[in-house]
Amino acid sequence: MSASGLRAQMANSRGLWRVYVVLFGEVEWPTFEWERAEPVPTLAERAQALARLGYEVAPECCWEWTEDSEVLGDPASRVKLIAAAQVQPLPDGDTP
Repeated sequence: MSASGLRAQMANSRGLWRVYVVLFGEVEWPTFEWERAEPVPTLAERAQALARLGYEVAPECCWEWTEDSEVLGDPASRVKLIAAAQVQPLPDGDTP
């Protein structure tokens, strides 16, 4: 885990890929959306999106994928893929 303990997550919701940084105790989280369902955003695109939000993937960290279901407890429900990575704020002066 990064020193800051921050986590970014990415999922496809309503046909759009979205990445957001989880900020506990905050009403709104920094979020970036891609205007497409496919293809999955590349590592470079994710890095650019996080930089726009003022973050970067933490050193020695990588994106990890997990699957969930749209309807909890329904084995016939559509699969929802979620990616997550530990992130840290960009060093001062590196925000776009």
